[in-house]
Amino acid sequence: MSEFIAQEKILILDFGSQYTQLIARRIREANVYCEIRPYTQPPREDELGMLKGLILSGGPASVYAPDAPHLDPSALALGVPVLGICYGMQLMTQLLGGEVEPAADREFGHAEISVIGESRLFVGLREPQSVWMSHGDRVARLPDGFRPIARSANSPCAAMASADDRMFGVQFHPEVVHSPRGRELLANFVHTVCGCGDSWNMGNFLELEVDRIQRTVGPDDRVILGLSGGVDSTVVAGLMGRAIGTRCTCIFVDNGLLRWKEAEEVCAFFADWTEIEFVHVDASEQFLSALAGVSDPETKRKIIGRVFIEVFDAAAAKVDGANWLAQGTLYPDVIESVSPRGGPSATIKSHHNVGGLPDDMKLSLIEPLRDLFKDEVRELGAQLGIDHARLWRHPFPGPGLAIRVLGEVTQERCDLLRQADRIYIEELRSAGLYDAIWQAFAVLLPVKAVGVMGDERTYEAVCAVRAVTSTDGMTADWFDMPRPVLARVSSRIINEVRGINRVVYDISSKPPGTIEWE
Repeated sequence: MSEFIAQEKILILDFGSQYTQLIARRIREANVYCEIRPYTQPPREDELGMLKGLILSGGPASVYAPDAPHLDPSALALGVPVLGICYGMQLMTQLLGGEVEPAADREFGHAEISVIGESRLFVGLREPQSVWMSHGDRVARLPDGFRPIARSANSPCAAMASADDRMFGVQFHPEVVHSPRGRELLANFVHTVCGCGDSWNMGNFLELEVDRIQRTVGPDDRVILGLSGGVDSTVVAGLMGRAIGTRCTCIFVDNGLLRWKEAEEVCAFFADWTEIEFVHVDASEQFLSALAGVSDPETKRKIIGRVFIEVFDAAAAKVDGANWLAQGTLYPDVIESVSPRGGPSATIKSHHNVGGLPDDMKLSLIEPLRDLFKDEVRELGAQLGIDHARLWRHPFPGPGLAIRVLGEVTQERCDLLRQADRIYIEELRSAGLYDAIWQAFAVLLPVKAVGVMGDERTYEAVCAVRAVTSTDGMTADWFDMPRPVLARVSSRIINEVRGINRVVYDISSKPPGTIEWE
């Protein structure tokens, strides 16, 4: 942890809400550092000096259920402001002597609240507000000393405050976009109530992360960076170059699962970087051989993680003094692969650079971006002077085309997909849509379809194309692609890529889907 981060912090205790990560996003957007931990890890004594506030997340349980997650009441007596959200509010109520009961009318979706009384939480938010509710229980009796500060049609107490205006509960979810003024409420909590400054920014993070890396990596140590050429690993390369210079050896592994001519582009881009050492390893045959006959997506990821480490072990053996492996792991990777810091939320899928590392790995791991979201990484890259075009490339998964070729991964199927994906991206750039989209890519499906070409029957592969809009990859909406663009994409792929005779467009959002298909 850097000294800057340690100056002040908001701690979010996770009770299993699907929105917990959005709370963290909103707090960071207010330029305040925060961390997410499971409810089983309340504040430690050694961090009380830096702790400015505590947020209890929502969750799917009922506080009166026998197996409901609970919290030691001492966590509410630390002297720092507390905000309970949905389940967090109900848990606060129960722990402080109030009562919670099933609501006669559940509230799910949009609701309108009216602010009543005065409170620092609602400064500048006096008028009726549209908020997002998601609860089946309600506060039946407030804890002693608390008062209602907002109500809705079905919740006489939609928000509550303690007598000293330091402890609050809200029955709605201010962190979601469906609560339009929720950001202001959370900003009121961290700034007005908790007294946090607004010093969390990537300029400060850069300065102190460089210092942390220099103090962590010994003066005679070398760092090996797994370089994919994407945004995340490129920013890590810039960060390592700034911190330790050519003591960072960047190894670019061509796993045979990259996009059209991507290996050549990455080598050309990094050839001019004098701040680091750059090594290119072509291991495409090794990866494709290991994946032969494998269709299960989780097995693919584990295989890629294993082979990745094998390649790195071999490469690291040629670098004197290599003690560290640096990776571009991001916060969403950690959240999706394992519950954040051991929390109760469900694992969605493993990421090769989070869940695929062996216990006996020979190098110590350093992940300087592990607590950052994608937009924060791009801000950091700009601070490092990395050009806009590379920073705003669409995200590309670590396992590459292996999770976009659904079913068995072969050289032939990868080549088909590369051509389709190239055409798709070309058309998006030509239409001026590339920068308006968070991520766009083609997927090769494990099915064939009947078609007609030149009055003859065909039986060939199906290609899906996907485009989504997002801020940080935690949630995403499908992009409303103009019909003429889709028509050109479909026509070109079917006419130019021999082996594909049908193109479909994916209109799934995240959730319930994920951005990638596997």
